[in-house]
Amino acid sequence: MGKKVVKFGGSSLADAKQFKKVAEIIKSDEKRCYVVPSAPGKRFDDDIKVTDMLYSCYEKASKGEDITEIFTIIKNRYNEIINELNIDLSLEKEFDEISTFLKGKSGRDYAASRGEYLNGIILAKYLGFEFVDAAEIIFFNDNGVFLLNETIEAISKKLKDISHAVIPGFYGMTLNGTIKTFSRGGSDVTGSIISRGVNAEIYENWTDVSGFLIADPRIVEKPEVIDVITYKELRELSYMGATVLHEDAIFPVRSAGIPINIRNTNDPSAKGTMIVSDDTKEPNKYTITGIAGKKGFCSLNIEKAMMNSEIGFVKKILKVLEKNNLSFEHMPSGIDTMSIVLNASNLESVEETVIEQIKTAVNPDNIYIEKNIALLAVVGRGMYTKRGTAARVFAALAHSRINIKMIDQGSSELNIIVGIDESEFKNAIKCIYDIFVN
Repeated sequence: MGKKVVKFGGSSLADAKQFKKVAEIIKSDEKRCYVVPSAPGKRFDDDIKVTDMLYSCYEKASKGEDITEIFTIIKNRYNEIINELNIDLSLEKEFDEISTFLKGKSGRDYAASRGEYLNGIILAKYLGFEFVDAAEIIFFNDNGVFLLNETIEAISKKLKDISHAVIPGFYGMTLNGTIKTFSRGGSDVTGSIISRGVNAEIYENWTDVSGFLIADPRIVEKPEVIDVITYKELRELSYMGATVLHEDAIFPVRSAGIPINIRNTNDPSAKGTMIVSDDTKEPNKYTITGIAGKKGFCSLNIEKAMMNSEIGFVKKILKVLEKNNLSFEHMPSGIDTMSIVLNASNLESVEETVIEQIKTAVNPDNIYIEKNIALLAVVGRGMYTKRGTAARVFAALAHSRINIKMIDQGSSELNIIVGIDESEFKNAIKCIYDIFVN
């Protein structure tokens, strides 16, 4: 029988009511053998996530301040879940240990990880599954670099004879024995790693939305769900700001060909979004798969006559960027012009230095910086087979009187990226969505 790994986010495990939903989902499919929980999230808009309270504990403890009040709130949060689930469990020993370690200034990562750790213990008890501490099977080197091969070997060995287990997300352990966390949202990564380690049939990632949406619902009203998306498409959209899934969660399962299914804990009947291999033959419902974008860019524009015939021109400019520790997003060019799109906040502190160094390096006729640029990515594996896709994007923007400052398209024809003024960001997403979906 194939096995499924299921990860549940913080909103899915925010209180006892949500725990009960999660248990029903797990027990409705006997293949759901391994469960990866996050720490309790918000129960309502003004609520505070447990992880954020633990970070606050760390900050207070590191300054020698009393953590009793805030730690009591955390304890009450977990005890409330235990009492409402009516399970025979006490976490007093764990609370005492965690409090002692926090007061001993055990580290920011240790503090943050305890939210998942405690939630994992409760969920394992409620489900009747074995609890496996992630620190026993997920490893980082002493510099904090994740060790994939060692981790996969440990997972395979540990879970070989454990049919059902709960493994907390978000953290592991370094070789020197200290707790190390992934970046925020890292429980997604843990679920992916466990899936790889047990060679799962599928990795189900349960959250509070019914799949990956074609566009940001804060901008487009009730955007449609993407039925099927490839790993490449997801990477493109995630990089440009789409945040349903931690982008690093793709890599462990991608090489093993394990699909990911994004599902909604509060609407388990919804099929959600399937994330599949890049060579899928599954057609898109629409020409595009999704639209995403980010603000906060600027364009470094350089003009020089006969630029195209000057050997090493671009290399000299890139050396200036490297010298100032700057990476670039895109670099469209013409015969006598080139533009380099950069993160505006990164350039800000070295702006004058970079301009002077470029002037010295290549002696341009003109150099200037254009600020307040937003980048939009229109992504879709079906775009290269449909004629006129780019024309429709540009027509939609033109019809809405939005000026395009930059155009870039990858060789795979998987995406079209345009640069626009930040003030037109929302309007641009709406008009592109309308022309392809509505």
